[in-house]
Amino acid sequence: MAVLDTALNGYTELPPGKLAAAVIHLEQRTRPAPRPAPALADVALERLTDADIDRYLALFAAVGEPWLWFGRRIIPRATLAAILADAAVEAFAVTRDRVDVGLLEIDARTVGEVELAYFGLVPTALGAGLGRWAMNRALDKAWAREPTRVHVHTCNLDHPQALDFYIRSGFVPYARSIEIADDPRLTGHLPRSAGPHVPLIAG
Repeated sequence: MAVLDTALNGYTELPPGKLAAAVIHLEQRTRPAPRPAPALADVALERLTDADIDRYLALFAAVGEPWLWFGRRIIPRATLAAILADAAVEAFAVTRDRVDVGLLEIDARTVGEVELAYFGLVPTALGAGLGRWAMNRALDKAWAREPTRVHVHTCNLDHPQALDFYIRSGFVPYARSIEIADDPRLTGHLPRSAGPHVPLIAG
């Protein structure tokens, strides 16, 4: 990660076509107590592997397009297949009545650490306790690997309640960063209708 000049203050103009996200990094150093969550007999996790790339990408889009998730959309399929085939990575579809409604992915490729790389629900599944149910299981799987810490990040482009949800789930903010990237709606990796809360500035 590049280090920002800490003497920099005030506004910094970006070229047209670029996005800047204010990122908050959070971590857990010990496993918190699971949050109370409703009993959901019709909800399950289904493991996604390198044989499930189309399903993974469809779910990644359904969950992430409103929030401009693009990380898995801009890499080659072969690269994604290698990630999903790695024993240190576990990706799951959250299903309700056998319909995909959420995605969670943990990444333990850094020794001693587990990143909650992706976590989210489709818009129609929000607000019913399913997020707490899924987070409890994500943390069970992350801490089962006996890391020294579990970490996640969110940003100002994400769901407005994401940061509060992570804090309520036992994560503690520890750092800020700025992520600058090509706007994926202008590169063709996301539809131009994605992320309507973020204006398109094409120049």
